[in-house]
Amino acid sequence: MEDLKSIIRYQTQEYGRIVVKLDKVLDERKISRNKLKTLTGVKYDVITRYYRGEQIELVDLNFLAKVCYALDCRIEDLLEYQKPE
Repeated sequence: MEDLKSIIRYQTQEYGRIVVKLDKVLDERKISRNKLKTLTGVKYDVITRYYRGEQIELVDLNFLAKVCYALDCRIEDLLEYQKPE
C-alpha cells in the first residue's frame, strides 16, 4: 500500500489527465458527428463537446457505452490516461 499516492494536495498537471479521443476515432472511420448523432440518439452539442474534448468535467458513462456500441469500439479507443510530464 505504500506505493499509493494521495492527490489531495496536487494540482492537475501533477497527476496527469484523461484525453478524449473521439475525434480520432471518428476521423479514422470517416464518420461525421451528425452520423454519430443518428446512430446514438445523443444531442449534437454533446457529441461536439466530446469530439473537441472541451467542457468535460464529468464523463457520461451512458454516452460512452452508446458510442462504443455504435462504433463497435472499446473504451480504450475513446479515453486515454496521460501521466504528468
